[in-house]
Amino acid sequence: MGNFCFPIWHLRNCLYYFCFQPLCSNSVPLHSISRVFSKTRVLHSKAMLQEEEGKPSVAAAKLRVPHVLTVAGSDSGGGAGIQADLKACAERGVYCSTVITAVTAQNTVGVQGVNIVVEDFVREQLKSVLSDMHPDVVKTGMLPSPGIVKVLCQSLKEFQVKALVVDPVMVSTSGDVLAGPMMLASFREELLPMADIVTPNLREASALLGGVALETVADMRSAAKSIHDIGPRNVLVKGGDLPASSDAVDVLFDGKDFYEFRSSRIKTFNSHGTGCTLASSIAAELAKGSSVFSAVKIAKRYVETALDYSRDILIGGGQQGPFDHFMKLKGNSMKSTRRPFEPSDLLLYAVTDSRMNKKWGRSIRDAVKAAVEGGATIVQLREKDADTGDFLGAAKACLEVCRHHGVPFLINDRIDIALACDADGVHVGQSDMPVRVARTILGPDKIIGISCKTPEQAEKAWIDGADYIGCGGVYPTNTKENNITVGLDGLKKVCLVSKLPVVAIGGIGISNVKPVMELGAPNLEGVAVVSALFDRESILVETEKLRRVIIDSTKAVK
Repeated sequence: MGNFCFPIWHLRNCLYYFCFQPLCSNSVPLHSISRVFSKTRVLHSKAMLQEEEGKPSVAAAKLRVPHVLTVAGSDSGGGAGIQADLKACAERGVYCSTVITAVTAQNTVGVQGVNIVVEDFVREQLKSVLSDMHPDVVKTGMLPSPGIVKVLCQSLKEFQVKALVVDPVMVSTSGDVLAGPMMLASFREELLPMADIVTPNLREASALLGGVALETVADMRSAAKSIHDIGPRNVLVKGGDLPASSDAVDVLFDGKDFYEFRSSRIKTFNSHGTGCTLASSIAAELAKGSSVFSAVKIAKRYVETALDYSRDILIGGGQQGPFDHFMKLKGNSMKSTRRPFEPSDLLLYAVTDSRMNKKWGRSIRDAVKAAVEGGATIVQLREKDADTGDFLGAAKACLEVCRHHGVPFLINDRIDIALACDADGVHVGQSDMPVRVARTILGPDKIIGISCKTPEQAEKAWIDGADYIGCGGVYPTNTKENNITVGLDGLKKVCLVSKLPVVAIGGIGISNVKPVMELGAPNLEGVAVVSALFDRESILVETEKLRRVIIDSTKAVK
């Protein structure tokens, strides 16, 4: 595999590829004082020139983002190599640049071809990134020739970084040794002595040590110590394939102490790229300032979680499937069956009340099912007094019902519950988490509604990124204490200002819904109700009746 990086002025001539197997990183000293002073003078001159031209100054950029450079091969299947490194670093909150050493044709069946990038172009990529972007950590994966190893080592001596993480990709999944005697010598003599941590699996550790058998945790400890003697400051021997253990055991040796990291062995075909991902995650944590021990612990925990999440996804027809670094593919598959939020979803908005369900002897699931079958167009689960575990259980049960009927399902206030059950969104109040923060947490595709009483609040809801406004209480209600009513006039004022769809809230039922819907207010799409549905003997019948009145009232206005 190969890596290539190019200056921006060559962009039109370049193809972007992503990596194919585990990476390695190395740590080197900081820049010399003379270079720092020189760059400071240049930066100061550029800043003054930009200020004169009215452009933003580079010097004004205060936030230093943790940065990992991965030097590895591209995996056309996207499961390992550069691709895995980019995804792992992004998930861990670290910027990742790339130097590609080889381009591979591969999929879940195997590798069909490898095209190695020429050494001079690897050198050009390294210089391009290291001279300008100053990554904190370098992580290596597939280094396909002794010449590329030498080029890398020379570049790391010229452009120093905080740490080097080396994932020695030298043995295939089938057990074939990919690195001949010259490559092994290059690793031992040039690269490993520069490494802050090296992360071989059992086969790679065996190859580095001349073919010694590794079958027990004691063997792994011995191998870690022997590899440490070659020169790296830390050695992590990965025991995912250890035959004598029912757990996945990794052994870290820092030159003084041994540490064992154990986790349950996850049975899945979707494990392609785990070595790359683990090493990249370690590099990411080191770039953020973690110690080696903490970086390994966090990285191993992350990989275990991602593997467990991905155990049943299906990509490709082979036996080496990739896993989902962001742990979102299953949720996105479910989302693909959902239509986007529409203002018409607010027509009959059902808001649950657990006290009413207890009064009538109903489960929350049965109550929601009856409301949806009766014609509710959106459901909000409101649980003010429930324990978190009970709230989550109720949310999952209600979400199943709503998904089956294609009805959006929201959580009142609790963003953690919405995330945990993958609800369609949340509804927040003025004193709850701000919409902007909620949007950052939930992402762009979730529904966020906010309660508003004034035109000013309605304008802010639009600016902050809400999807709809709940305006009220329109009438007095006994479901919310000390709730100030806005009346029909207040509702109309909000609707006149709002750029968002509005649902009327508070004290609305079949006896007074007509004046609300016949108000003729722009953007008023429906009503939200609690008691009118859930404090009734038959939720289904009351929902059907209320929906008919709402629709008839809407037609009368038109």
